[in-house]
Amino acid sequence: MSTPASQEPGDDRTVVAGGPGDDGPDRDARRLAALAGVVSALVTLTTAHLVAALLDPGASPLGAVGDAFIDLTPRWLKDAAIAAFGVNDKSALLVGMVVVVAVLAAATGVLAHRAPHAGTGAVLALGGVSAIAATSRGDATSLAAVPSLVGAAVGAVCLAVLVRRLGRTDAVDAPPVAADRRSFLQLAAGLSAVAVLAAVAGSVAGSVRRTAASARDLLTLPRPARAAPAVPAGAQAPVAGVADVVTANHDFYRIDTAFVVPQVDPETWTLRVHGLVEREVTMTFAELLDADLVEAFVTLTCVSNPIGGDLAGNARWLGLPVREVLAMAGPLAGADMVLSRSADGFTASTPLPVLTDDRDAMLAVGMNGEPLPLEHGFPVRMVVPGLYGYVSATKWLVDLEVTRFADQQAYWTQRGWSELGPVKTASRIEVPRAGARLAAGDVAVGGTAWAQHTGVTAVEVQVDDGPWEPVLLADEISVDTWRQWSWQWQATPGEHTLRVRATDAADGTQTGERAGVLPDGATGWHEVAVTVTG
Repeated sequence: MSTPASQEPGDDRTVVAGGPGDDGPDRDARRLAALAGVVSALVTLTTAHLVAALLDPGASPLGAVGDAFIDLTPRWLKDAAIAAFGVNDKSALLVGMVVVVAVLAAATGVLAHRAPHAGTGAVLALGGVSAIAATSRGDATSLAAVPSLVGAAVGAVCLAVLVRRLGRTDAVDAPPVAADRRSFLQLAAGLSAVAVLAAVAGSVAGSVRRTAASARDLLTLPRPARAAPAVPAGAQAPVAGVADVVTANHDFYRIDTAFVVPQVDPETWTLRVHGLVEREVTMTFAELLDADLVEAFVTLTCVSNPIGGDLAGNARWLGLPVREVLAMAGPLAGADMVLSRSADGFTASTPLPVLTDDRDAMLAVGMNGEPLPLEHGFPVRMVVPGLYGYVSATKWLVDLEVTRFADQQAYWTQRGWSELGPVKTASRIEVPRAGARLAAGDVAVGGTAWAQHTGVTAVEVQVDDGPWEPVLLADEISVDTWRQWSWQWQATPGEHTLRVRATDAADGTQTGERAGVLPDGATGWHEVAVTVTG
């Protein structure tokens, strides 16, 4: 027969029974054991974070596992995440990871309470998985596994100490064991405080080691040998609510595979150019800044941008033309692709002819008059007009390999995306927004269209099934940038659908056939439904 839980007046010890029918005490013990697991996980992560800050910042467990998760995630799930969360996909992943870690930690605590050795083994196993993820990073050091292993060892000890305060419930016929609740909670609170201190110490130590951020703050960009022309006065559409024709750095979309932004020190940065070349070339950051840099406005677009989406931005870039760097190396006959590599191991495959013609494909060091933001590739990234970013816009660039499409595949092409990635002509309605309620009469309509490195020559709007109406095009900055447009609509009461289509200088009018983003970008006319009141 199981023994009921008992407690003397003024005593904080609970006798925990494990037999059938004693759900209350047993449930209470499980809750405390789950708490022990969560506290131990907190200690594990913050200890590893502190050690990583001292040895290898990129090896912090959450970051390392996050990067590995992104790499191992199937294509359909990546696409779904980008579609659902857009530029917030990394934040969504972090929240999801925290929830999963908390659940696993609670389960490990319950397991450790019933079988201490199994609980310890689970903690160490999870630490091993994190260590493997850390060592698999493209920029991993020889010490990458240490933070996860040290954190797991400390966490396992904390878990063992905590569960000992709870006694054991794995044997049904065992005599009751007193669990000192007050002592347990005091210890859990103390360990939580230690975890907070470790997290703070790790952040402080990490800030001392963040040479990339410090170097960026101290960097003064050189004057370009060829400055970008001024933005025409009429480049901004005269409709309130239309996107800025030049996208501010903090508003520029970010879609990449880096869960933790790589910290690349420009003092030690080098670019290696090799492969099917006459001579290998290595360039330092100082040499890059001393070269004849050029400025150009270029609009970039993500291949994952849906019809009417906002994964596009226009900025003024400063950099060295890629063709000049490739000319130093001398590509050999038969080469048709350049495989660019990031400091974190990401790769992109860019057609060689696109990098050697007269377009402003560059190794960019500046964005809108300031050094590249860390999250946009500091110290050096690629910018290539006319191609989607997945085949051209490598951030934190460290390597260019001249090769052939037949011999190499890049990160996204290995996952089923097309090799060449030319940007498709697209247009969107930004004003009015879908679902807007409007007053009848004059309604300002506006938006943006793009056909990078081709140029937009016309935009038309259709209301319901009526005729296509030409709109007023804003002034063009260049064929490598988007172009804004505006139109005055004489709106009548009722439910209406507005559609937009663009025409480019090479392929004619944008197709209305709807297709998803896979494998080479979405197609179709953007439309919005609105209600006009009398």
